[in-house]
Amino acid sequence: MASRFRVRGFRHVLPFLIDSVRVHTQVLRSEGALGVSLVAHPLRREFRTLSAWENRAALDAMVRSEPHRSVMRRYRGAMADVGFTFWTVPAAALPPTWEEADERLSATM
Repeated sequence: MASRFRVRGFRHVLPFLIDSVRVHTQVLRSEGALGVSLVAHPLRREFRTLSAWENRAALDAMVRSEPHRSVMRRYRGAMADVGFTFWTVPAAALPPTWEEADERLSATM
């Protein structure tokens, strides 16, 4: 799974970065998470994530739990652009690459 978030204004960058790190820590501790990466481009007001999960149910369970749930609500109005992409790979193909994730995200935008 890959995601891209772009916040509307620079005033949202630092708070979103702090919350992104909190969610990153949550993912690392989540059942079914195989790995996660977070990339921040503060001057572009952009954040990207790349994660691998045992299955979609594990990802969905994390999304519905805290702090992720509250973070989604808090920044709903602050988002200028959001994109998600999901795909399945065999275990031997892990970890996914940022190159692949960026290509997939570009196709959804």
